[in-house]
Amino acid sequence: MDHDIRTLTARLLAQRWLPRNDRLVRRALVDESFRLELDRRLAEVGMQLLDNPYAAHVGVALQPDMAEPVFGAGREYAASNLGLGRDEIALLVVIWSLIVLPKRERQVTRREVVDDGQADMFGGDKPVAHGDSVSGSLSEASLLADFGPRLGGKTKMGIALGKLSRLGFIERRNGVIGEGPLLDVALDYRVMADRIIHGTLGEVLAAAGHNLPQADAADAAADAEDEEKDEGDA
Repeated sequence: MDHDIRTLTARLLAQRWLPRNDRLVRRALVDESFRLELDRRLAEVGMQLLDNPYAAHVGVALQPDMAEPVFGAGREYAASNLGLGRDEIALLVVIWSLIVLPKRERQVTRREVVDDGQADMFGGDKPVAHGDSVSGSLSEASLLADFGPRLGGKTKMGIALGKLSRLGFIERRNGVIGEGPLLDVALDYRVMADRIIHGTLGEVLAAAGHNLPQADAADAAADAEDEEKDEGDA
């Protein structure tokens, strides 16, 4: 077991994220003693495993009490420990809202992007799906048209999208934005969903013609996420 633990710990620290279907990741998610040892070794260097049962990847992050000692209180840290500016964080939140919120609703109801849920009586019995079957995409042109004036215009948004892509939050292909490996695992759905749907951003997104899940659907998704995590930890 020691070799596997060392290997997985090193890969997580070097690569920052790994797919849930990776052999060693799967072992960490189902083998309690293996997971406890992984958590212990990550904690020794101030890190923790990021694991969301609805995300297709796992990742690593600093433990909360290590953020200040590691990054200090500099100007960039005040906005993000990844060096993102305020406009870039705002763009990230918009993208998260338009991709992850609808995706989570589909995952909870066991529907897919092309499924209206009418034909499957047993959809709730399906395992949680990941990937393109439930995760939608965005047109860069539409995103620019809807939010460009608020987020600095075409050039600034293009630079921001490039940075978000390099950091692993999004993937860009031929003018289309898709979910990156960190988009769902690094941002906390339970915290984010409520603030967006009930906050000013929800109104801004609605005014731009984007339909978000209703508050009760978001609450149900958050509760389901907790249940899935509890089952995985059991």
